Amino acid sequence: MRSHEWIDERSLALHEAVAARLEADPQLLEVARANLKRWLAANPAAPLREWQRLLDTLSLPQLLRLLRARDEESARLRQSSPFAGLLPPAERQAILHRYESSLA
Repeated sequence: MRSHEWIDERSLALHEAVAARLEADPQLLEVARANLKRWLAANPAAPLREWQRLLDTLSLPQLLRLLRARDEESARLRQSSPFAGLLPPAERQAILHRYESSLA
């Protein structure tokens, strides 16, 4: 059984990888912006509007700290992350596999 803690740790691992990719190539923020634009057109939910505000106002170092933070607010934000598609599939799968294996 997966606990909330396990899910949060897996999400943190994925977002640490996202942060590393953004450090290497800040232009990848455009992936998140495009996701948000598409998602907001279909459903202007509050968490998506919050992410849009954050992407519009935070500097890259601030955003990277947010993605890597272990506090409750950051964990909540990661639940509606606009960074889908930013990690290469093999890298994403490796992280997911590592966490699935930890359940065995």
